[in-house]
Amino acid sequence: MVDLNIPLNRESEEPIYRQLIRHVKLQIESGTLAAGTRLPASRELAQILDISRISVVNAYAELRAEGYLSAHTGRGTFVSRDAHPAANGTRHTSNGHDHQDDSTLPDSSLRDMMRLARRAGVINFSHGTPPPDFFPIAQLRDAINTVLDRDGGNALTYEASEGYMPLRAAVRDYVSALGIRCTAEHVLITGGAQQAIDMVIQALVTDGQTLVTTNPTYVGLIDIARARRIPLHGVAMDDDGIRLDMLENYILDQHPRLLYIQPSFQNPTGNIMPMHRRRQLLNLANEYKLLLLEDSVYHEFRYEGEPHPPLKALDEYGSVIHVSGFTKVLLPGMRIGYVIAQNQHLERIVRVKLAADISTPSLNQRAIYLMLQRGILAQQIERNNRELKRRRNAAMEAARLYFPQGTVWNVPQGGLYLWVRLPSDGPTAAELFVAALQRDVAFAIGNIFYTNGCGTHRLRLNFGMQKPEIIHEGFRRIGEAWRSLAHEYDDFEKAPLL
Repeated sequence: MVDLNIPLNRESEEPIYRQLIRHVKLQIESGTLAAGTRLPASRELAQILDISRISVVNAYAELRAEGYLSAHTGRGTFVSRDAHPAANGTRHTSNGHDHQDDSTLPDSSLRDMMRLARRAGVINFSHGTPPPDFFPIAQLRDAINTVLDRDGGNALTYEASEGYMPLRAAVRDYVSALGIRCTAEHVLITGGAQQAIDMVIQALVTDGQTLVTTNPTYVGLIDIARARRIPLHGVAMDDDGIRLDMLENYILDQHPRLLYIQPSFQNPTGNIMPMHRRRQLLNLANEYKLLLLEDSVYHEFRYEGEPHPPLKALDEYGSVIHVSGFTKVLLPGMRIGYVIAQNQHLERIVRVKLAADISTPSLNQRAIYLMLQRGILAQQIERNNRELKRRRNAAMEAARLYFPQGTVWNVPQGGLYLWVRLPSDGPTAAELFVAALQRDVAFAIGNIFYTNGCGTHRLRLNFGMQKPEIIHEGFRRIGEAWRSLAHEYDDFEKAPLL
């Protein structure tokens, strides 16, 4: 058995167990820990490093899952003979800075595990959309039939890459009510907000530049950064949103080009950035020539509290590129989003759009335009927000009734999500997910929303997906799963050393 040299940084935001995983991987990949080497038992290593045994157990479990370690009952834990160096070192970019590659982003095995939530019969709180019963199916059917009868084959041809002009004008009119001043020529129609975000990043983040976001952040942004192999840096949040002091320090050190931000009902936290923070962020962006990519897809999901204008409505410097869509508030599967940008940026984004898919389907654009003209969107927002508030209230009550003592959660004034922190001395969210899934209930594991491995005891619950009685039953099962695991933890701590 070998003595492990593990320098842990107890002041770091990175959880101890993630640091332990990183150091063991490094020693295996460098050859310091040879195949077949026996590692200390979990209790022994915890005593050596003066950390919780749970941290060691979690680290060993993940290293076994990734093939770095193997366990043999009665003999101990060993470096696997099949372990292969992973591509998780640093890469050097053209600006001379070292950036960790996408292995620093949330473990894809967690995403794979969450796919199990899709099986039939599971009460699923992991989704990122409103429930299907919110969708105006009859109105969509009528709109599509009307468009086909009126436009015939023209509704099925390629549209201009910038989008169907009447829809672009309708978007201009729609956002003007939010305080955004633009022309129809400043609007680009996209295949949903996700494509809009991806295209902006492709157009404006060049090789060697780092994309900045909040920690935690929208998991779709992490997916884009991983797929495009763009270094992603997360800046911590407080109750008012992104920490501007930490952002400014990072700007001074690294000079990033683009910051992705969700100022209203942020996913996953549900936070709202207050007016003073919005103005401070805009001033900071102007001072350092930082572009802001504003994701506003949840802006209309407000069921209490005062409305706040989008950043784009407050933008006096041309620093904000505004992204939103009709996916969350109307019809997710129709994939209609949009970008609002100044001409010098919009031209580059349009070139990316042309290369990506030429144009967003014309039939979808024309049907959504007709639904906007008929006032269906306004009706949907009013109805949905009324029902979402009812479901939010049910989620708050159920959390109080069923979640373990010491659990903390947000009180969202809008959006779809309850952002929960479990007691830190109990099971992790990933462990709870497995136990909860055995009881046919699922949620989104907190780790996947962080760029740095944090969120070990966090989970995101989409209360909007379920009716109040189902919310109560699902939360009851989650609480039951946690207490069952906590009991096993107590028994495990009392077990003898291997």
